Amino acid sequence: MANASSILTQPTIKKNGSSPKRHSICDSLIRYAEFLDYGDLSIKIDKKTGLKAIIAVNNLKLGPAIGGCRMVPYASMDQALEDAIRLGYMMSYKAAINNLPHGGAKSVIIKPKVIKDKDAFFEKFGEFVDELGGRYITAVDSGTSPLEMDIIARKTRFVTCTSDSIGGSDPSPFTALGVRRAIEAAVKFKLNRDSLDGIRIAIQGAGHVGYYLARELTALGARITMTDINRVALQRCVDELGVETTEPGHIYDIEADVFAPCALGATINKATIQRLKCQIVAGCANNQLAHQHYASLLHDRGILYAPDFLINAGGLIHVAVIYAKGDLAKSTQQIENIYHTVYDIFERAKARDCSTHQIAIELTRERLK
Repeated sequence: MANASSILTQPTIKKNGSSPKRHSICDSLIRYAEFLDYGDLSIKIDKKTGLKAIIAVNNLKLGPAIGGCRMVPYASMDQALEDAIRLGYMMSYKAAINNLPHGGAKSVIIKPKVIKDKDAFFEKFGEFVDELGGRYITAVDSGTSPLEMDIIARKTRFVTCTSDSIGGSDPSPFTALGVRRAIEAAVKFKLNRDSLDGIRIAIQGAGHVGYYLARELTALGARITMTDINRVALQRCVDELGVETTEPGHIYDIEADVFAPCALGATINKATIQRLKCQIVAGCANNQLAHQHYASLLHDRGILYAPDFLINAGGLIHVAVIYAKGDLAKSTQQIENIYHTVYDIFERAKARDCSTHQIAIELTRERLK
């Protein structure tokens, strides 16, 4: 294991023997980590198995850091590091605003074209996790499943979401539950409606959480329009839930009461905000705002924003409880209470005539002091 600050800024010697210079993008990422008050960035590169992984532990102020292991085919180590830094920071906010006894972290694995020995590959990652001595607890995320967690668990006890986890190993339904409760709170606050029956919701993304969210919403009578670049996932929602569909580029133009970003992050930007034809933005995706300032643009347009790191924390709440072998009934109640937490933020933001994101950030920072 090596510290990222010692690897990513290694100088490159020019062929003519001139003075070495650091890669500017690496310097920028290290400054980004410093700006977000990072305490631990670690890299593991294992030639034998082909593992290239990063663990970004943002802070340990409230307890050991917890966060999923994401495995996607990143184009470069720089891209992977940026993703880990950004997501680990957001996990800190998720844990803090929901009063969990954990800090925030994220691990990312650069997915190779071929994994020759899956057991050896993930056992090596388990050793990497174990080297941190409990500062980081890993879990499932995009590209990993309970099967990978089972292999990781051979080498470390600092892992959750294994296939034998009490209460289920898939956090997606619990994330969807929290977002559905937030949508109910937003509809009550903005539209003065106690029911979702007939409420029009545009969902961007039909993946695991998007599917479960659509299932929750249709069961309550909401009218759903969905999109996804994955046609198979989208067709599943059509076949099982009877949702309407649209092309990915058209989802921002759908006339709806609620727009729910449930795919990639940074989809809420200056251009898309101007296209939105909704009164509420509340979805499952991480880091929905391309820049924090865009929360103010939503506020100026009269669009109520449910802060993503609060409302999509249901999965984190669940995995934290199963790791601690806690009371699953209480964890479900805590997820249900996202309704009251986000409603309180709506009221505070209205009283101060500011964005809901600003209020949520202030509350979180207070808890992290």
